[in-house]
Amino acid sequence: MNGKVLSISLAVFCLIFGVILFYFQVFAFYQRVDGLSQIEVNGNKVPIKEYKGIDSGSSALKLRGCFKVDPMFFKNQVLAEKPTPLAAPFWFKCFDYEYLHQEIASGRAKVYLAAKDEYDGIDRMVLVFDSGEAYQWRQLNSKFSGK
Repeated sequence: MNGKVLSISLAVFCLIFGVILFYFQVFAFYQRVDGLSQIEVNGNKVPIKEYKGIDSGSSALKLRGCFKVDPMFFKNQVLAEKPTPLAAPFWFKCFDYEYLHQEIASGRAKVYLAAKDEYDGIDRMVLVFDSGEAYQWRQLNSKFSGK
C-alpha cells in the first residue's frame, strides 16, 4: 500500500469522525422546549410568557431557558449563593452566559434558587431582571462537587 493512500484515508476518516463527534456534542442530544406557560419555583407555580428553551434527557445540566416573568413573584424567594450560568450551544442565541455573568457580577440581575437538588447534586437557578426578562439553568451544587 502506498503511503499517500494510507495518509489520505486516515485524514478522511479523522475528518468524518470529527464532524460526527461535533454533531453529537452540539446538536444531537438537545431538544427544544418552547411555549411553557409556567415554571416551578420552590414548589410554587410562576406564570411566564415567551418561553424559549432547550433540555436533554442525557444530562440534567443541559437545561437553558429564556422567558418573561413578573419580578414580583420572586419577592420572597431565596437568593442563590454561587450562581454560575453555563454555556449554551452557539445556535441557542437567547442564552448568552457571558452577558449573564457580567450582569450577576454587577448586581443588575438577581439569581434565585428555584429548586435545591432538583436532581441529585444539581440545583435549578432562575435569573430575573427588574424588567421581567428572565433565564433559567441547572448547575452543580456543593453536594455534588464535594465543596
